[in-house]
Amino acid sequence: MFARKLQVESVTKDGEMRPCPIAWIDNFAMRNFTNDAVFDDTLPIADGLLEVGYRVPLDRLQPAMEDWFRRKGYLKADDTLRVREV
Repeated sequence: MFARKLQVESVTKDGEMRPCPIAWIDNFAMRNFTNDAVFDDTLPIADGLLEVGYRVPLDRLQPAMEDWFRRKGYLKADDTLRVREV
């Protein structure tokens, strides 16, 4: 089910990359927060690491996570999010 491993990093305006804390990723992964069943197949495993199933569309995951992290105040205004398969 969790066949793909993703790296999730916050990127500052200066280009510095940091792994997102597992608490951020776990907060996003809880469906009762996202209300989107497409992200049910997600499993936070460590800071900056997320395992996902093949049903999870990566093109929707990054913007959804970035939006959620901004609303929660995790990302600063000039920060972005980078999600890539490893």
